[in-house]
Amino acid sequence: TNTEDVALQNIQARLRMVFAYLFAQLLPWARKRSGFLLVLGSSNVDEGLRGYLTKYDCSAADLNPIGAISKGDLKRMLRWAANEYNYEVLKEIVDAPPTAELRPITDGDADGKEHTQTDEEDMGMTYDELGYFGRLRKISRCGPVSMFKKLVITWSHLKPSEVATKVKRFFYFYSVNRHKMTVITPS
Repeated sequence: TNTEDVALQNIQARLRMVFAYLFAQLLPWARKRSGFLLVLGSSNVDEGLRGYLTKYDCSAADLNPIGAISKGDLKRMLRWAANEYNYEVLKEIVDAPPTAELRPITDGDADGKEHTQTDEEDMGMTYDELGYFGRLRKISRCGPVSMFKKLVITWSHLKPSEVATKVKRFFYFYSVNRHKMTVITPS
C-alpha cells in the first residue's frame, strides 16, 4: 500500500542521517584523531516550505549550507560554477532529475531509467512552481487568495481553475507539514 511505501521510505531517509552521524563520530577515531565532524544537511528552502522531507532525515543536521536557497537558485549557482571552473560533474548534477532515491528500481525499468521516483512527481508540482509559491509566501507574504490573484496573471497560460488547484495544493501541504520545520518538539 501507499502507506507502507511511505513508511519504508521514511525509515530509509532517517537511516541515512543516523549513518551520517555515525560516520561523523567514528571517522576521526578511525584516523586516530580526536573530536568529531559536523554533519551537513541537504534540504533546500523549497522542500522545507512544501514539507517534502522526512522529519529527522536530511533536514536534521549540524549545518545546512543550502537550507535557505531555492532549488532554482541552487541550480543556477551550480551551472555557473560548472562553467566558471570547468567542473563537468556539476553539469551532470544540475541536469539529473531531482530524486530522493528512496524507492528501488524495479525489474520493469529496463528502459535505462536510473530512478523510479522523482521529487516533482512525488510533490505534484515542479520546482519552478514551488519557487513561485515560496517567493510569494515568504517574500510577498501572500496567503491563498492574494497568491491566486498574482499567479492567475503570471501563469496566464493556465486556466484560473488550474491555478486555484495548484495554490490549494501548495497551501494544504504547507499547513500540514509545518511541524517538520521545528526540531525541538513543541510542548
